[in-house]
Amino acid sequence: MKKFVILGGGYGGMRMLQRLLPNALPNDVEITLVDRAPYHSLKTEFYALAAGTISDQHVRVSFPDEPRLNIKYGTIVNIDLQNNLVHFEDESTLSYDDLVIGLGCEDKYHNVPGAPEHTYSIQSIDQSRATYQTLNNLPPHGVVSIVGAGLSGVELASELSESRPDLTIKLFDRGALILSAFPERLSNYVQKWFVENGVEIVSKANITKVEENKLYNHDEEIYSDAIVWTAGIQPSKVVRNLDVEKDPQGRVILTPHHNIPNNEHVYVLGDCASLPHAPSAQLAEGQAEQIVQVLLSRWKGEQPPELSTIKLKGVLGSLGKKHGFGLLAERPITGRVARLLKSGLLWMYKHHNG
Repeated sequence: MKKFVILGGGYGGMRMLQRLLPNALPNDVEITLVDRAPYHSLKTEFYALAAGTISDQHVRVSFPDEPRLNIKYGTIVNIDLQNNLVHFEDESTLSYDDLVIGLGCEDKYHNVPGAPEHTYSIQSIDQSRATYQTLNNLPPHGVVSIVGAGLSGVELASELSESRPDLTIKLFDRGALILSAFPERLSNYVQKWFVENGVEIVSKANITKVEENKLYNHDEEIYSDAIVWTAGIQPSKVVRNLDVEKDPQGRVILTPHHNIPNNEHVYVLGDCASLPHAPSAQLAEGQAEQIVQVLLSRWKGEQPPELSTIKLKGVLGSLGKKHGFGLLAERPITGRVARLLKSGLLWMYKHHNG
C-alpha cells in the first residue's frame, strides 16, 4: 500500500482531496492529510475576521468526510527528505511514499527591529483571532497603524474603517501609490475611497523600528494603540529549513511537474513554491490540479503529462461590504460589481466545499 501524505489543508490541499476522493484515488494508495486545525480556513477572509465584521465560523470549512481519508492533527517541526519521514512537535513521526508540502506562509518582517514582537498579524486564523480581540477592544478614537498597502492591508483597512469608524486608521506603504502592482486606475480608485472614508495613507514609508505602541517611519516616532503587519510573506519555517534549492524569496525551486528536482516523490504547493505568479489561493488550486494529474500518471507507471502554464482568471479585492476592485481578464473593474463578484465567488467556494 502506497502512503500519500498532504501537509496542509489549505486551498491547494483541499483541491487535491476534491479531485482524488472518493473515486479517483487508486485502491493501492492510502491518503493522509496533516493539519493543526480540524477544518480548512478561508485565509482570503481573515481580514474581515480581524476587523470584526464576520464570525469565526464564517471562515471555517470542514474537511471532507471520506472513509478513505486519514487525518492527522499536529504541528510539524521537520521533514526528513532522506528517510521519507515527517517529524512532529510531540516527537511522533509519519512516513510517506509520496508527499505534497503545502504549509503556507508567515509574515516577513524585513529585519525591522521589534516588528515580530510588537505587531499583530492576519496570516493564520489564530493570529487573526488575536488581532480581532485587540482591534475591537480598543477605546474610542484609538489609533491603528497598518504596515503594508498590498491587497491584505487594503482590505483590512477598509473593513476596519466600516467596523470601527471611531478609530483613526493609518495605512503605511513604501510606494508613492498604494497597490502598485495594479493598474494606476485601480490604485487611484482605492486611494480616493480611503480619502473619502477617512483612512490616512502614508506613502513612501520606511518603517525602521517598532516598539510597544510606537512605529518609526523614517525614524519619526508615531504613536499607535495597535500595529498590524501586512508587509510581506515568506514560506513557513519548516520549508525555509529544507535543504533544497530556493529562489530569492525562499520559495522552493521545482521541476515543470511541481516536484523537487531529482525527487519525483516530493511536491511543493502554494505559497512555498517558486512559480511565475504571486502566491494566491487561485494559483494554489491550479497547481493542485496539475499535481493530481502527475500523481495519477506516476501511480500507473506512466510518464506524467506535459503541463500547460497555469492560467489565472484575475483578482478581486473588497473595500468594505459595498465596494470593491479587481482585474478580470486584464480588465479593471471597480465599485459594487467587483464586491458582488467577490461575495459570489466566496459563496460558491463554501457551497462546493462545505
